[in-house]
Amino acid sequence: MAFAKKYVGIALIAVSSAWAADRVVGANATLDIEPGARSAALGSATMAVDGDYLGLMSNPYQLANVNYAWASFSHTEYYEDTKYDFASAVVPLGEGQGLGISFSRFGADDIPYIKEGEPLPEGSNYNTLSIADWVFSLTFGRRITDRLELGIGFHGLYREMDQTGWGFRGDAGLRYRLVDELFVSTLLKGWTSSAASWESGEFEYSSPELYLAASYGLSVPYLYGKLNLYWQGAELLHREARDMDYETDESRGKRVWEDPLDWLSGGRGGIEFAFDFGLSLRAGLSSFTTFQSVTAGAGLTIAKFVKIDYAFESHPVLSPVHRVSVSISPYLFAHSPRQGTPEATVRATKVLTEESEETDAYEEMERVPDEPVEESVQEAPAESAPETSATESSTPEKEPVQAAPAATQTSVPAPTPIVETDDEVLE
Repeated sequence: MAFAKKYVGIALIAVSSAWAADRVVGANATLDIEPGARSAALGSATMAVDGDYLGLMSNPYQLANVNYAWASFSHTEYYEDTKYDFASAVVPLGEGQGLGISFSRFGADDIPYIKEGEPLPEGSNYNTLSIADWVFSLTFGRRITDRLELGIGFHGLYREMDQTGWGFRGDAGLRYRLVDELFVSTLLKGWTSSAASWESGEFEYSSPELYLAASYGLSVPYLYGKLNLYWQGAELLHREARDMDYETDESRGKRVWEDPLDWLSGGRGGIEFAFDFGLSLRAGLSSFTTFQSVTAGAGLTIAKFVKIDYAFESHPVLSPVHRVSVSISPYLFAHSPRQGTPEATVRATKVLTEESEETDAYEEMERVPDEPVEESVQEAPAESAPETSATESSTPEKEPVQAAPAATQTSVPAPTPIVETDDEVLE
């Protein structure tokens, strides 16, 4: 109860008394770190990526399309032994809506330190400490119409550093389908403002920010897969630093109405090709301002219920980062995919394609001989009547006539040779 009161209090202060606090840039910045390997390989264009349930904090509206329960885990190791561990679970709440819960820890352990006034210890007998940000997130997505989806999320943060602190942020987003496989989405990040309260009594907040994103998918049947394109724009309402080399503080990105080209250069994007048999290849740029922000990765779906993803992220100054994530569906482990869901579409498409090709080939072979077959069946008894022997005369005359059509039904390509062969054998 005290935990909930703490969050409610922070939210109320953030909404009603933000003018009395210190306005900063990047309050609760841990909430913006990309946890999933799939989205990271696509330039961290998470707001445009559908089906990556590790990106719920930036893409809550994707829960409107969740069909099965999924549990996802990711692990990332940064420079200086800093680690980021993330876990999430999503469950469908009926058709067109779903709920997501996530938990993460970002920090470092066993950091040596010396208290003020103490002498230097001998050897490795140092005091150690840990610093970490603990994040808990609750998200919900719902389909409003056939084209429009809504998502909301609430995120809480507890910080352990030289002093403890609490943080809170609320997000809301929409995604709209313009045409088949073309989606545009928007996210209002921090509509409650992103607020943080420290043990010292200091309170700080960041103003809300608006983002745009888009995605497009194109089926490529000749390559047995699908091509997906993702784009996420820079901040719309405020200026931001977009120079990734950290050599100057003067390079700041302009807003879209001030310089549209500069705003577009601050975006990010990625390309993905997903094969029907479960392999996906990805590449992207985490910032269009430099090609040194290239990202790459791959994913593999095993038996429909396990997804394994890997991402490589480069940086012009800092060390490259490797990410690994795993997603498991308990339902798909024990059951087959339900008809009409994306998990069942791939195999159904293959079967239909193969059957349609074979059917077309048989129809081409049968199209010409359809009419001659009927004539041969009708003429066969007349030609064979004069040649029947005494042995055949004792048998009923209707039997050969009935046998001929039966042969034509069971053996469509060559009914006439079967009738003639039977007459010759009888002779």
